[in-house]
Amino acid sequence: MKWARLLRAQASRLAAGGLDLLYPPRCPICRREPSAGHPGTMPGSESASVAASVCEMCARALSADLGRCLKCGESGGAADGCRLCPRRPHDWRHIAVLSSYAGALREAVLRAKRPAGDDVAAALALLIVRKHGERLASWDVGRVVPVPMHWLRRSIRGTNAADELSRRIARLMGLPHSRTLSRHRATRMQNELPIADRPHNVQGAFRSRRRIDGERILLVDDVVTTGATLSACCRALLAAGAETVDVAVVAKADRSTAAD
Repeated sequence: MKWARLLRAQASRLAAGGLDLLYPPRCPICRREPSAGHPGTMPGSESASVAASVCEMCARALSADLGRCLKCGESGGAADGCRLCPRRPHDWRHIAVLSSYAGALREAVLRAKRPAGDDVAAALALLIVRKHGERLASWDVGRVVPVPMHWLRRSIRGTNAADELSRRIARLMGLPHSRTLSRHRATRMQNELPIADRPHNVQGAFRSRRRIDGERILLVDDVVTTGATLSACCRALLAAGAETVDVAVVAKADRSTAAD
């Protein structure tokens, strides 16, 4: 019944407030208690969410970046494309990047990849929406989808950061979330290969679990380097009927220092 759900929700909020008094939320990035405010809660998030306690110092440090091309994600580019775009076409329509894969953000991404890193992934998702929320909304996407991990690798690692990132972004934006893609073929890690070999490594590695005719998809991953993995995912989504595919990532490796 509706009144029972409302009562449970109110009880949950009161309980969370009591826990905050006993155990003040700490910034999931630096592990310190926020002192001079925090980024605040985003639409659809809970006030007691660990993501809402990101301190302003960490928020500024992780979000600071040079201007980026919204077509390819390279630094210094314009919103409508840069000089590199014609030479390096991608299969997505737009891409939003939080910042460069370096320093504190690189450390945060690596923590989010670990089984106990869900709070860090939640914080990074909050920062993406905080920085690019209006832009993402203007793209009129209708569903958020993570870049999938092969079941064998996921069983070894214990988690897939893209899953948590995409789930949180969907919640913050009020959009449906689904694991539409599957990675049906195990591939070598992209960072183990020369850049020229990466597109072939992931070619045909992804499939859509169902038809998505006319849907506008927001594809989410943690790091992009060459874009080979994202392009392979985009092709699978477009082949399944997606009208458009846009991309949101935490970090762009401006040099070949990370897997994509």
